[in-house]
Amino acid sequence: MNIIKFENSELQEVPPVLNMYLAKQSKGSLRARTIDINNIAEIVGIEAEAMPWHMLRNPHTEIIRQGLIEAGHKYTYINRILSTLRGMLKTAWLAELMTTDDYHRAIAVKDVRGESLPTGREVSKGEILAIMQVCENDQSPAGARDASLIGVLYGGGLRRAEAVALKLSDYNPETGELVVSGKGNKERLAYMKNGGGRALVDWLNIRGSEPGALFVPINKGGNFEIKPMTTQAVFNILRKRSIEAGVAEFSPHDLRRSFVSHLLEAGADISTVSKMAGHASIETTKRYDKRGEVAKEKASELLHVPYSGSAK
Repeated sequence: MNIIKFENSELQEVPPVLNMYLAKQSKGSLRARTIDINNIAEIVGIEAEAMPWHMLRNPHTEIIRQGLIEAGHKYTYINRILSTLRGMLKTAWLAELMTTDDYHRAIAVKDVRGESLPTGREVSKGEILAIMQVCENDQSPAGARDASLIGVLYGGGLRRAEAVALKLSDYNPETGELVVSGKGNKERLAYMKNGGGRALVDWLNIRGSEPGALFVPINKGGNFEIKPMTTQAVFNILRKRSIEAGVAEFSPHDLRRSFVSHLLEAGADISTVSKMAGHASIETTKRYDKRGEVAKEKASELLHVPYSGSAK
């Protein structure tokens, strides 16, 4: 049953707003945007391809927002979907399929407020040491590659998509500078120092000087060709090495989270760390800051609960 009604004439010859919007998305964000759009379409009750996106008005976007809330989604996920919805409407407006007034009223739908604990986990320094030792003890080409990859993810704070997109020419071995192409086609410099730099040099001694992808897939025989790895391969490598090191599994983004947390714990300025991570806003960096939680944990020990119990 459609909760938003359109006239039959509005459902005929629908402009290709959906295709226009998706064509502008990066490979890394395409899947998430498609899921968002399908969630919106499910609430409206019309297939995404058949929906007249350019006909959505403020009452419609308010209904979509309420539908997402009633579906029980987390507020962060709802706000992501609303951001996608605004992007779709902007595409329609830029194509002159909506008036400026209709567009601005439609996107005026408010985000859902809330607060939640951070997802993921921080990888401890001891865990990182154990994993790097496993890689270093592996004398195959994969050992050097994996050590350097983990060094870049943790030591440089790169996103997994940024790491697999690196080319040999992006690295300057003399300075340790690594040119990173981040979100929104924004470039930043990462600096591979100490162990991270040494791991990268060891990998390059094996990889060679052929132009192309910095990190490449390696088969079981230790052979490789110069072509990019997939982001899924990064997940697989971390899973394999964490099992070998006997530590709990973690994601590539957990290494990035640990990069920020450990720098802040070491006394680095949060503004500097935000720039190093390529965050668009310092507020994003603050979400990774665990120093407040450490202080809360220590403070909780100051309060004595007078109960002995049988547990030792």
